[in-house]
Amino acid sequence: MPGWLAGLVAAALLVVALGCLFASGTSMSCMAGNREVACPPPPTNAAGLGVDDKFAFTNQALDGNGSITAKVGALTSTITYPPPNHDQIVPGILPWSKAGLIVKNGTGPGADYAAVLLTGAHGVRMQSAFTHDQAAPGFASAKEAWLRLSRSGDNITGYVSADGTTWQKIDTVRLDGLPAAVRIGLFVTSPGGLTVDEKPQGGHAVAVRFTQSTAEFSQVSPASGWNDTLVGYGDYRTGWEQTHPPGHTESGGVITVSGSGDIAPLTDGVAVERILTGVFLGLLPLIVVAVLWGTAEFRHRMIATTLVAMPHPARVAGVKALVAWLASLIAGLVAVGVTLPVTTRILHANGVILLPVPWPTTVRVAVGTALLLSLAGVFAYGMGILLRRAVPAVVAVTALLVAPPILAVTSVLPPDLGAWLLRLTPAAAFAIQQSIPAYPQLSLPQTTFDGYYPLSPWAGLAVLALYAVAAVAAGTRRLRREAS
Repeated sequence: MPGWLAGLVAAALLVVALGCLFASGTSMSCMAGNREVACPPPPTNAAGLGVDDKFAFTNQALDGNGSITAKVGALTSTITYPPPNHDQIVPGILPWSKAGLIVKNGTGPGADYAAVLLTGAHGVRMQSAFTHDQAAPGFASAKEAWLRLSRSGDNITGYVSADGTTWQKIDTVRLDGLPAAVRIGLFVTSPGGLTVDEKPQGGHAVAVRFTQSTAEFSQVSPASGWNDTLVGYGDYRTGWEQTHPPGHTESGGVITVSGSGDIAPLTDGVAVERILTGVFLGLLPLIVVAVLWGTAEFRHRMIATTLVAMPHPARVAGVKALVAWLASLIAGLVAVGVTLPVTTRILHANGVILLPVPWPTTVRVAVGTALLLSLAGVFAYGMGILLRRAVPAVVAVTALLVAPPILAVTSVLPPDLGAWLLRLTPAAAFAIQQSIPAYPQLSLPQTTFDGYYPLSPWAGLAVLALYAVAAVAAGTRRLRREAS
């Protein structure tokens, strides 16, 4: 028992110590032109999720119900200094540049919205609340289209047409609490131009360059009353923007809008799970003591005495598995409960801003991490009573639970093989720590190397739970067979 307690304490201390070490060695700053400044907190949506919300917005007020219609096309992009020589500003098409119509609850970054839009390479879509994305059937490769947004109370409906006469509904979304007075208008975004450099040893490096996109809007209704708002721009302008300012111009009934930035979930930054990476090392002493908890009676040849005192192998294994689960859970809750507030304070002192997520997500990451440790204890105990020998059991549990995510994230394995390991092995449980899901409407890489797991958080944890139950059941069956 003293050894068991020492192992649990060591596991918790490792989680806390490595979290503090990571936080102490991490700092953050941003650039405003040539000046280094403290990074401002990112805007958040109504749910508390960190978002990108920067775009050129040619807008006017809409009080009550109404609609906006326009023909959108001629979407082009300017990319600054791309490879191979990084010495030119070139035209191009950014796959996720956007031009379209938007209804927004004010002009502040993070304000709720619904939009129907044309993209550089993904056709016509309707997006809202920064995470919702619905493609328009039949317009997957459209280079121009008629678009319409209609408001009826809190409901916003997007339409698309090839000729401005026959309209196809894309989707209807509800923006709860939308006030009577909102802003409607034309918008253009231009996310950074990405260069993904695949490394020979595995993984990749991503470089992002400033871009600006331009689109033409014609047959616009309402036809007049437009003003420019540069949402999320701040005061700084790049050299390109100083000679090619964002905003709109009008000529011959055509409104041309230029803008940069994106309207999307924010995924680039320090996620909360980064400060809990000490779990990988904390699992090692936990696995050892849980295995020894299962093998001790076999090692000391006391199992026969135990079965005489309690001639029900299933009850013996069940009680000891419950003890392993509770002890590991308590250690995990203590470790997470100390690590999160302490490291968050250290990061704040270093100017580091964690990626904002809704509070239920933070709770899920924290409690899920403790559950991961508790199920790991049960799995290790089950392997102990199944294999009866400590060393093979420790090696097996470590290989199945700890090794796969390390191999996948460090790109030792091909990406597809790494993803399958994180589906089929107990290591799938680490998905419970992922606070930012993958969003298909983003251009940034979202692979296992980038910290994305192929299963949803609770599905991944369920895989470990199944392994734990199977290991205890197999060990119990072996006990029962030998007792009879």
